[in-house]
Amino acid sequence: MAEHLFEDIFHVTRIDPDGKKFDRVNRIEARSEQLEMYMQLDIATDVYPMHMGDKFTMVLAPTLNLDGTPDTGYYTQAGRKTLADKYDYVMHGKLYKISEDNSSKDKGPTKVYDFSEL
Repeated sequence: MAEHLFEDIFHVTRIDPDGKKFDRVNRIEARSEQLEMYMQLDIATDVYPMHMGDKFTMVLAPTLNLDGTPDTGYYTQAGRKTLADKYDYVMHGKLYKISEDNSSKDKGPTKVYDFSEL
């Protein structure tokens, strides 16, 4: 079984706090239950709409393979079970930047995970 690097339940506290930036995408702000972590996340709302007060589970895993073997860098849904089958919405990719932002006293400790360094 693949291990999880991080798992927590988040509550959506705000949607598009700085105004809508993209069509079919909302930027949500959420706070986790266990670690009281603050997160901003861009969600493809035409695929997975989210609303104020919604709860969701966020999981970071090193691989989608259920046996824990590393990903090959190529993903296909070709008839095999993966960790993605356990969730309604999955973002698959690499983390390019992880940083801490503790400048906001009202939000508490914040980790910034960046999937999108294009």
